[in-house]
Amino acid sequence: MTSANTPTPRQLFTVLLAGSLVLLVVHGLGRFIYTPLLPYLVADNQFNAPDGAAVATWNYLGYLMGAMLAIRWHRIDQIRLMLPLFLAVHVVTTLIVTQTDQLTVISVTRWLNGVANGVVFVQAPALILEWLVMRNRASLSGLVYIGVGVGLLVSSGLVTGPASLLEGAERWWPAALLSIPLAWWGAMQLRQLEVPVRQHDDAGKAVVNTPLLDRASIPLFLSYAGAGLGYILPMTFLPLLAKLELPEGHALLDGTWVIVALFTIPAPWLWNKLGALMGDLPALRLNFLIQLAGVLATVVWPGALGLVLCAALVGSTFLGTVLLTQRIGRALHPHQGPRLSAAMVALYGFTQMVGPWLTKQWLDAGGTLVSAFGIGVAALAFGLVFAFFVPRPEAWHARS
Repeated sequence: MTSANTPTPRQLFTVLLAGSLVLLVVHGLGRFIYTPLLPYLVADNQFNAPDGAAVATWNYLGYLMGAMLAIRWHRIDQIRLMLPLFLAVHVVTTLIVTQTDQLTVISVTRWLNGVANGVVFVQAPALILEWLVMRNRASLSGLVYIGVGVGLLVSSGLVTGPASLLEGAERWWPAALLSIPLAWWGAMQLRQLEVPVRQHDDAGKAVVNTPLLDRASIPLFLSYAGAGLGYILPMTFLPLLAKLELPEGHALLDGTWVIVALFTIPAPWLWNKLGALMGDLPALRLNFLIQLAGVLATVVWPGALGLVLCAALVGSTFLGTVLLTQRIGRALHPHQGPRLSAAMVALYGFTQMVGPWLTKQWLDAGGTLVSAFGIGVAALAFGLVFAFFVPRPEAWHARS
């Protein structure tokens, strides 16, 4: 897009907008639209709640596999090819689920949609981060995740707005139609970014990747695993929990997802700012504490109060966990770039897949959905503990 070392504000805006839009497509219209859709699909008798949890698990399995593919396809030339391809996969799979009520077909299609989500969610921010680093604008990297927050709000409107007009598989049509132009424009912009295929040091020698796992990064990976398992329960089942706990016609039946979306939109800017002011690592620990309080609220105060607190506190933190952890990891392992991002997202994806699966086992065994949120509480506590074992990057690199 530009060969200049100092990009113009317009160029920065275009790049960040393109990244935000592709994340809006694959995460907002691909993954998270399923959360507000789930109560409607259950009410339409497309499937029951345990089967709905199984469909979510298939999607998260695909996300994990997509992130693992991104570890393999981490070079810039590969990203330029794979990013548009998997955005097309997202569009096609979303169109397919508009045409079927068969649980097996839905599960397979949502799995493939998850693969596309995993690849794009790794490759788009990683490509943009490398482009920004080359232009001394790495501190702006977290702003690309604003697209996820906007996607939550858009997904809520696409589900609740036409809710009385659509039924069953038809409910996917708004997401499918909006995905097409956004995916196309975002892909075309990102393919034009000028980023070297391989990084080189000051002497012109190609940089060799260092090991991903060591005494510094292992606690960070474990902490991130706790985050993935902890946040995915409310982000999958909060509207369904509201439907189970609140009377018919209550404003929070759809309102919990709107609250999540509204608090998610400014979250990347907020945690970007807090990371700059207090350091990424202290900000990450604070982030875990707030997120833990949010999930705990649904267990301690069942009903409207717990639902609102969970929606607000989780919505305002989970993207901060992502962007802070990614930046800390890159600071601990410079020159890893997309490969590091892919490894972390793969781990995150695995724990997200485990969450709905554990929930299904718990529900099948006679447990309640609100008590299943205790799994998320324990996972976030686990993540918080290990966040205190991650060294400061500057101290790690200064060790003798």
